Amino acid sequence: MIRKIFLAVALVFAAATAIAAAPAEGDKAPAFTLNDLEGKAVSLESLEGKWLVLDFWGAWCRWCMVGVPQMKEEYAKMSDKVEFVGIDCRDSQETWRNTVKEKEMNWTQLYAPEDSDILALYGVRGFPTKIVVDPKGVIRKICVGEDPEFYSQLSDLIND
Repeated sequence: MIRKIFLAVALVFAAATAIAAAPAEGDKAPAFTLNDLEGKAVSLESLEGKWLVLDFWGAWCRWCMVGVPQMKEEYAKMSDKVEFVGIDCRDSQETWRNTVKEKEMNWTQLYAPEDSDILALYGVRGFPTKIVVDPKGVIRKICVGEDPEFYSQLSDLIND
């Protein structure tokens, strides 16, 4: 009985610690390095100095795919001010590559392998999740789900 209580307390503590560790708006964006379509390692540090939209997505995610056409439009309008960075999660590399090609997702695309800790680093709990990072590496906006207001909010942020 004591062992069960200890285990339950440990699980609650671990869950609370994981939630507390998730970055929030105003926090420094956690460092990461993932590979792009050419297999080149891309780090957050290499992208700093620009506004970033980190888009956590997967081909398996219906709402992620529903949002691609609008993201393409917004990328065409904002690519001179904002670097869009797609981070594929929970797909095979083959599915990731095929989806990027088929959907013509022509912005920076990175692959998070199954053993990557990026979802935990960023506290991603739903898909899609878009995280706006300012040129100094600070998280300015976190958007979970496909929100029609996201791009107007992004525009307001980068034009302040």
